[in-house]
Amino acid sequence: MFSDQRFLWCQRVASCVGLLLIGIPAIAQLPPYDVFPPANPPYYRVRYEASKEPGELIFPVNYTVWIPPGVKHLRGVIVHQHGCGEGSCKSGLTGAYDLHWQALAKKHDCALLAAAYEQPEKADCQMWCDPRNGSGKAFERCLAELGAKSGHPELAKVPWTLWGHSGGGHWAGGMVLLHPDRVAAAWLRSGVPLLKVDPARPGIKAHSLDAAALRVPLMCNLGTKEGVTVKDGRFAGVWRANEAFFGEVRSQGGLIGVAVDPLSSHDCGNQRYLAIPWLDACLSARLPKSGSESLHDMPIEHVYLAEPTSLEAVAAAKFNGDARKAAWLPNESIAQAWMQYVKDTAVVDTTPPPAPTNVRFSGNELSWETEADLESGLASFIIERDGMPLTSIPEKSSNPFGRPIFQNLQYSDTPTQPLVPLRFSDSTAKPGNKHTYRVIAVNTLGLKSSPSADATSERPQ
Repeated sequence: MFSDQRFLWCQRVASCVGLLLIGIPAIAQLPPYDVFPPANPPYYRVRYEASKEPGELIFPVNYTVWIPPGVKHLRGVIVHQHGCGEGSCKSGLTGAYDLHWQALAKKHDCALLAAAYEQPEKADCQMWCDPRNGSGKAFERCLAELGAKSGHPELAKVPWTLWGHSGGGHWAGGMVLLHPDRVAAAWLRSGVPLLKVDPARPGIKAHSLDAAALRVPLMCNLGTKEGVTVKDGRFAGVWRANEAFFGEVRSQGGLIGVAVDPLSSHDCGNQRYLAIPWLDACLSARLPKSGSESLHDMPIEHVYLAEPTSLEAVAAAKFNGDARKAAWLPNESIAQAWMQYVKDTAVVDTTPPPAPTNVRFSGNELSWETEADLESGLASFIIERDGMPLTSIPEKSSNPFGRPIFQNLQYSDTPTQPLVPLRFSDSTAKPGNKHTYRVIAVNTLGLKSSPSADATSERPQ
């Protein structure tokens, strides 16, 4: 039986085909984001049409959530928010399917949620990336509805962990300022909200900063080519905006850092190899065991500090500069990762990924399940046949913005479509021969997992 989502998708594809056959341009007849991965459990999806009511969202939007299989009670939700423009908005369709981000969510019993706002290319991005324009209300509504769909009504009340790129960073930062008691931590990649009216950014409303927001750990992350070392070009103003936001929050004692990517511009580069460990540290410290408890405060005894555009971080007690102008880092482990990241983004990882599980063979097709390495994600899988390496899946990983990665990456740090499947067809096995297969996971630093359990197959004559 088809799920409701797949049935609707099939209906829409059929409609497209019919319209094309009679000569009517199908793209003009349908909403723009009707092609997406199917949301079968543990995935769930809701879609809202555009509203004409004052203060509500003027664009359609769909939200997809992944619930870790077997979790009894969610402790939080991690939100992966795309940036502005039609291409970035469409990239949000696969955000909840990212195996690396799922590893972070699973560790902390969190859902992973991604939105896809259906913003036309030349429409005003502020109409969704400022949460006061209706996207904040739509987000809270989706949590309640997705909680009901998934059998996890607590989703409507659990803490939020926010990651945002560009306009998504503006949105995530805005949600921190509007709902500081709900946010465990926020990573702002190449986008921040305004705290003061900026003549250079007309039409963007400023937010207010209160004491509760100062307790939320924040990281401003941007590429060096966004105004740090490259002072001109389309994104040269990103550093100025980040510098102003960081300066205002930090001067009041806010728990905020800066991490400058030395290789990139407005793309996301290798930021996930610092963002995920940083968020892991924040979630480990802040998330309560029970949903009825408030978020814990970040511990302060092991803090490190650094000049925002420097390459060195030191324990707070040894920092010689003005602490209220220094980038804040929660502990020594993150400080070490930060120093490597701002040098060359090659964040060190010495632990191999988990071994693939549930390896099975049907016909000539091998399939398996996997969890990504929390620190370094997944680059590929090695297929062994009868104890010897047979092939690598994929033969060559692709990522134009950073380390090669198994699911490939789009501009807004989400997997490409169609999603890369966890399967391999062995066309070289001869009929009637019995073979034993194993699968090995390889992370993005080349570290290999232990081999999976054996899967045995005998192809028919």
